[in-house]
Amino acid sequence: MYAIIETGGKQIKVEEGQAIYIEKVAGQNGDTVTFDRVLFVGGDNVKVGSPIVDGATVTAKVEKQGRAKKLVVFKYKAKKNQHKKQGHRQPYTKVVIDKINA
Repeated sequence: MYAIIETGGKQIKVEEGQAIYIEKVAGQNGDTVTFDRVLFVGGDNVKVGSPIVDGATVTAKVEKQGRAKKLVVFKYKAKKNQHKKQGHRQPYTKVVIDKINA
């Protein structure tokens, strides 16, 4: 069984036991997170939401909070002697999917 959930403005296909990296959600290591924006549930019994499936949830366990590798943002204006260098590290949460309730 698999499901498509929406979190952090993105749609992610998940299965039970799968570890995924998502946009940061509140919680410490070991906490349980519930995703209630389930768009699709697949497997033997298919359920399609409009836009979400009523009563369907996905529970996951927070495994790690972290920040991604640094990205360099460099803005440059030619012939104007103008430039700006800036770094960015996006925070993320690693979760392991426990159960898909459909």
